Amino acid sequence: MDAIQQHMIDSYRAVQRGELPPPLPGRHDWDVVREARERRRFDAVIAGRPARGRRRAALRSLLGKLRESGKPGKSERLGKPGKCRPSGA
Repeated sequence: MDAIQQHMIDSYRAVQRGELPPPLPGRHDWDVVREARERRRFDAVIAGRPARGRRRAALRSLLGKLRESGKPGKSERLGKPGKCRPSGA
């Protein structure tokens, strides 16, 4: 049984009992995603971590460590943009 069939059965039961029908399937999905994101930010603040920009800061830190270790980054491997070498040279 899929979500629509279950919703139809639940709606029928609600009408028989004189209750309000349940919301349509998927109606509150984005609300749940939004609440989960807010909860994650709240937990970060309570734990003393920054609530925003954590991924970007982690990437910046990782790139800094790679540059310090002497491994060439992507821009160093490819050369500077806009500077092409002649094919005969």
